[in-house]
Amino acid sequence: MEIHAHEVMHMMLEQDGGFSRESLAQAIIERFGPDARFHSCSQAGMDVPAVIDFLESRGKFVAHADGFNTAQDKICNH
Repeated sequence: MEIHAHEVMHMMLEQDGGFSRESLAQAIIERFGPDARFHSCSQAGMDVPAVIDFLESRGKFVAHADGFNTAQDKICNH
């Protein structure tokens, strides 16, 4: 079973502060496990680095004093 990329964004919002690519990867692994696979409406089978690349390429990250995070309005509701 794959996890929707939106779940990564919801996890990010639960955290207080910003992420680097490395700290986000670690947080994803801690939450979803090292073998988790992710999907979106347009892609499937993404591993941790791929889901981070995907979210970044779609403009889902927002600059933060400590790196980046996301915003509720960046999460589409479908």
